[in-house]
Amino acid sequence: MGDDIVKKKMIVLIAFIYIASMLFCGDGVGKKFVEEKFPHLTYSDKECDDSKKKELRIVEDEDTAGGILSYEELAAMENENASVRNNMLPDTDQLAFVDEAEKNGELAELEEQQNVKMPQVDMSFGNLVKNYYQVDKTTYIGADELCEEVLLGRDMSIEKSGNGPDILIYHTHSQEGYSDSLDTSETETVVGVGDRLESLLREKYGYNVLHHKGQYDVNDRDHAYSNSLPEITEIIEKNPSIKVVIDLHRDGVAETTRLAATIDGKPMAQIMFFNGLCRTAARGPINSLPNEYLADNLAFSFQLQLMANEYYPGLARRIYLKGYRYNMHLCPKSLLVEVGAQTNTKEEAYNAMEPLADILDKVLK
Repeated sequence: MGDDIVKKKMIVLIAFIYIASMLFCGDGVGKKFVEEKFPHLTYSDKECDDSKKKELRIVEDEDTAGGILSYEELAAMENENASVRNNMLPDTDQLAFVDEAEKNGELAELEEQQNVKMPQVDMSFGNLVKNYYQVDKTTYIGADELCEEVLLGRDMSIEKSGNGPDILIYHTHSQEGYSDSLDTSETETVVGVGDRLESLLREKYGYNVLHHKGQYDVNDRDHAYSNSLPEITEIIEKNPSIKVVIDLHRDGVAETTRLAATIDGKPMAQIMFFNGLCRTAARGPINSLPNEYLADNLAFSFQLQLMANEYYPGLARRIYLKGYRYNMHLCPKSLLVEVGAQTNTKEEAYNAMEPLADILDKVLK
């Protein structure tokens, strides 16, 4: 009797082992049932066959919409993804640059520079005219020109030439000085401010900059734009690598007005972007002063204004819109910038070039 009980237990045990092996290691219906009901039990690295050959682990990848990948396929995908990530960098030297940045604790700053996005704002015409522009009474502008498609629909980025100049800086009014200017020499006027901007763009941001210091308003301020046009046109023609033209000025205000802000603990002169619309309220479009790049000029100054407001609140006054052309037809990315006024100090004007160079880089890269 006892032997029969032992035999029955042995039979049950063998049957259990057989069924279990079929469920977990076989290819029959039982295994499929377990795979469907208990997937975590079958997605493993267990060795089940006589050859002790290790099965490939099955992994579901969200990018394959429910497909299954083997180790080899996953490895190939990872290599391909790594290749794509590397190709997103400008060149192989950039990899070493990233490594060096990690060592120096600068990786966060590097990533921020590479991922600058245009701030989101209310692009309704009413909001733009109220908060971003000051329209001079001598001219006018419509909603078809101040709209998202025009102002944000143009890519203002450039590729650095590596040889010739990328950016031209000049001064229609080179004699404009500041409250503590001793005379009208270059270092005492807006020309010296241009030297500071040139240095920052060149040394900190890697642009090739041509700073032209021609004088066009000496004893004849009223014709400075006409005086400068032939020479600036010639410079651009001789240097086709120029992609950005900046006419750097200093505004004139009432003696009781101070255009100043404190940013990053430094006193700075406020800046103002200026656009000429080539038309007056009295006579309409000025056919003798056409500007095929007007929409580009408007987009360039607006995108810079957004960056200034986002990263340096209080730096930029509203963009000023006026009639006439102001030689801004020479290049799509033409910019006229007023740096403070006669009531600001030279230090305040020089300090303002740090954020100006930064927002230029943010828009241009």
